[in-house]
Amino acid sequence: MPQTYGYIRVSSLDQNEDRQLIAMKTQGIPLERIFTDKQSGKDFQRPQYKKMLRVLCPGDQLCISSIDRLGRNYEEIQNQWRIITKERQVDIFVLDMPLLDTRRDKDLLGTFIADLVLQVLSFVAQNERENIRKRQAEGIAAAKLKGVRFGREEKPLPDNFLENCALWQDGHISGLEAARRCQMPQSTFYRKAGYFRDGEPEVV
Repeated sequence: MPQTYGYIRVSSLDQNEDRQLIAMKTQGIPLERIFTDKQSGKDFQRPQYKKMLRVLCPGDQLCISSIDRLGRNYEEIQNQWRIITKERQVDIFVLDMPLLDTRRDKDLLGTFIADLVLQVLSFVAQNERENIRKRQAEGIAAAKLKGVRFGREEKPLPDNFLENCALWQDGHISGLEAARRCQMPQSTFYRKAGYFRDGEPEVV
């Protein structure tokens, strides 16, 4: 008997999937048939999505909240749509876009309309993501021109750093001992010490 499944994706572990989960339950989909990935679509290495593909059978239905849950970009969304609808012969319905519902209008025109809407929406979604990245890059560049610094602020060197750096460079103490005296990790000591000598800092 054909079954209805749901697929949920959130972009990181700290994001909440409750909104998507409530929407799936509203469709009458039981929890055991809902697959959830808490992982970015960037690399598309999603274990629950792959598990779901193995479970899907011809005639089943797949519910997703929005089209971008399927993939990371225009090409990936198109590819996954083809795999599910053509290879697996599974119907898809997208909750926030009723036109993307392969359960209805099974004739050639209905299929054409769904495919056309999919192409437009996935292109718009990818274009918006690219615009967001562009605006972020432009914002960062503008902030840097104004002197805004990004990243973690460098801690000042301890008062005894230069003294112990010189002792280490002259071979009187080891790098480990110099780092201990300066109360910093050994790797940090070598990196900082590299600014005060020619060549690469020696690792001992």
